[in-house]
Order: sequence, then C-alpha cells, then structure tokens
Amino acid sequence: MATRLPSLANLMELFRRSGVSLSSSQYELFWRFDALIRKRNEEFDLTRIRGFEGTVIKHYVDCALIPKLIELPSPLLDIGTGAGFPGIPIKILRPDINLILAEGRARRTVFLEEACGLLELKDVRIYPHKISGRFDLPVEGVITRALEVASETIRRVNPFLKAGGKVILMKGPNCDDEVTEALSGFGEGYELEKDIAYSIKNTPYRRRLLVFRKLARERPQAPSASSSAFSNIKKIESASNDYFKMLMSLHAARGIKKQGLAIVSGQKQVEEILGFFPDRCEGILFKKGRKPDSLLIADKNRAVELSPELFREIDLYGTDRPLALVRVEPMPLWNGEQISKGCTLLVPFQDPANVGAVVRSAAAFGVRCLVILKEAAHPFHPKSLRVSGSTIMRIRLYEGPSIKELPKGHLPHVLLSPGGKDISEFEFPASFCLVPGLEGQGLPEHLRNMELVSVPMADGVESLNAAVATGIALYRWKDASRKNRLSAR
Repeated sequence: MATRLPSLANLMELFRRSGVSLSSSQYELFWRFDALIRKRNEEFDLTRIRGFEGTVIKHYVDCALIPKLIELPSPLLDIGTGAGFPGIPIKILRPDINLILAEGRARRTVFLEEACGLLELKDVRIYPHKISGRFDLPVEGVITRALEVASETIRRVNPFLKAGGKVILMKGPNCDDEVTEALSGFGEGYELEKDIAYSIKNTPYRRRLLVFRKLARERPQAPSASSSAFSNIKKIESASNDYFKMLMSLHAARGIKKQGLAIVSGQKQVEEILGFFPDRCEGILFKKGRKPDSLLIADKNRAVELSPELFREIDLYGTDRPLALVRVEPMPLWNGEQISKGCTLLVPFQDPANVGAVVRSAAAFGVRCLVILKEAAHPFHPKSLRVSGSTIMRIRLYEGPSIKELPKGHLPHVLLSPGGKDISEFEFPASFCLVPGLEGQGLPEHLRNMELVSVPMADGVESLNAAVATGIALYRWKDASRKNRLSAR
C-alpha cells in the first residue's frame, strides 16, 4: 500500500477507512491540529510517531473512537495529556464537554495553549502540573491514555474524585491483571462499569476501554506515608546555618535566580499553592511552637522549623503563619516570534509590586503570554508575590529583551502612553503586544512613533500608576473582545 502524504483528503480517507465519519468542520480541525503537530514536533518532542498515516490512525482515530463507544462525563480531566491525547480529539467530537488538560511538562503546555488557540476550542482549561492526589477543580470523570497501570491511576485520583465519578482508561488488549489488581486494591470502593474490547477497523490494532465508577462506600485504606503525621522535621536554630542563609537570599532577585526558589507568604496564598499547585511546592517553613497541620504537608520531609527569631527574619510581612517554599521554573526566551492569540503583555516595571499587580490583572483578563523585560523586577520577588499570589503560576512567563531592544516580530505593538489615542475608541488587533512604559520615564523615544493609546483622565492629573493603567487597558481589551464576539453571533 502506498504511503499517504499529509493532506486533508488523505486524512479524511484514513478516518473513513477506519470506520469514523465526521463533519467537514471536524475534519478541518483535525487537519489544522495535525499541521501544528508536524510543525512543532521537533521543538517540543510531542510524539515519537513520525509518519502521517501512523499519527492519524494511532492518535486521532484511536481517540476519536472513545466518544462513539461511551457517554463521556463533563467536566472531564485528561491526565498526562502530552500533546493533547485523548483530550483534544474528544473535544473536537464533543465540543459541549468541559475539558481540563493536565500536563506537567512546561514545553508541552506551551504547545497545548497554541493548539487550543489555533482550533478556537471553548471551555478548555490547561492545568500545567502533574496530578498527584491534590486537585480542587470539580470534575465528573478522568481519562488517561497509556499513562500507568490502572491501580496507580485510581490511587492518584481517589482523593478528589467524588462518588459516581468515572475513571476512563484507554488500554491495550492484555490488561486483565490490571483490572484484578485495581478492584482488589480498592475493595468495594470501585466497580468496573464497562470493559469494551474493540479494534480500529482495517488495521491490526486491538484496544481495550475500561471504565471504573467510584462508589459511595469505600473500604478504609491504610494511611500512606505522605498522609501520616510528618516527622524528620528540619530544625534551624542558628543564623549561621547554610539553609537559613539560602532562605534569606530569596529576599532578592539574585538569590531567586541562583536557587530557583521563592517564598510565598499569607495563609490564603499558601493554601492556594498547596491546593492548586502542589508539585511546585518544595517545602513548608514554620515557626517553632506553631507546627502546621500535617495534612498541609504533601511530603513529610518538606517541613522546616525555624526558631521564632529566625522565622521573623524570613517572614517579611509578619504573617506569623506557615510560608511556602516554591520552585521557580526557568522562563523561556521570548524573541518576538512566539504568537499567542489575543494579548501578549510586555512588562518593564522596576517596582516589584507593580509587576505583581500586572500579573494578577493579566491572569484575570485572560492574557496567555506575559514577557518580563530586562528592566523589570523579578516576578517571584517577595514584594511581587505578595500582590500576585498563586496567580503567578496560572500564566505563561517569558524572559524578554530590554524595552530599548524590542524586536519587531510578527505582532503589532500597542504602546500605552499619555498623549496617545483614547483607548475607549481604539480597535484592538486580533493578536498584539501591549507595551506599557517604565514608571516615571515612560516609553523610550524610538517607540513613540508606533501605535500609542492612553487612558483618558481628568484635567490636571498627569498620569496614573503604571500598573493601574495597564489593568484598565487590559479590561478595555477584554470588554471589546466580548462585545465583538456577541455582535458576531
């Protein structure tokens, strides 16, 4: 049989030969998805299947069969989705499903954001972390494809999956031992609701679909090491202790960059970190005599007790509450060519509090890409985190050039500056870079001949705080986008 070359016609033929008929718009979405995978595969290591026909059959068709075999729950959590399998094909067939794509590898989350934007998928959330027992978003079911043995997936999701929730596993044909192990390991807590053996038509590929349902009653499980009261606490009493010195270095950008760590303070902020981003938490710091609840500690070796005097030095804002030590992921370089649909926000602010404020505003208004320019304070500086909190982990951060060396790239630059066009009358491009000026100094001279917009103010008022002005501009963009969508219906 001749090797098929990538084309929409060949993709349609492979689907139909495999017994899957779709609408023309669904074929088109798969074709656009495939083109993006082929374009980004080498950069992001998305799949080891390189051939066009193998990719269509083993990835797209295999995943597209699932909605035809079972009724899928919503919201649905796709664990370890990688390049979006099975979640994105399922979403193409079932656009009504609320979908969460969970992927812990940063490079692949960049791809997922681009793919969802390109395909204009609605009600899809990308969760850029591994799922490890803590997950606070409501879901009716989870699905995985070739992730791990069935018992491990059930153990992973059991703490947050409610009674009646489904665990859907895409497996190979020989998984009888996995089923037995899963059912025996969780006693009366789960039942095997469906066990469907199927094959991809006109191929040698045999598959198995398992659906476990969580019951209202569970057999009590022996407590795991991670849920037992923590011990082996690291205790620090001396200011000369090297670990304490390391913690103190995290009060400045240089220490944060060197250690790849930062300190989050505030009870609400710490609880959000532990609830939504447990994989980013490297430790809990607490004052002697104020030991936190052991349930807050995901790993018993992550607890650090400091003397009251030393804790006061670490606790810059005097919260007197446990602090979270979080991992700071390296920011990939931004060269002006990474295109994100909508607004890409470039941040030059030297005041850490202003950086934290625009991070919170950017996350609130749906900015997918935030570029930290060379002039800017570190976004994980304590003063920045005090304002942004856990929202810093909900947005993609890039390291950018100086505001004086901005590349032209492929996106138009919209610059925020007094004297520019009234922002309430400005029509935003579909994709653009929003560039506010430096505090006090404003924009460099060479940028002032570009598209300038401003926030109108009362007579006699010279300017707004830079972060406040940026927040207003983002609101105006979001509101204009919403009105455009409504008018297009």
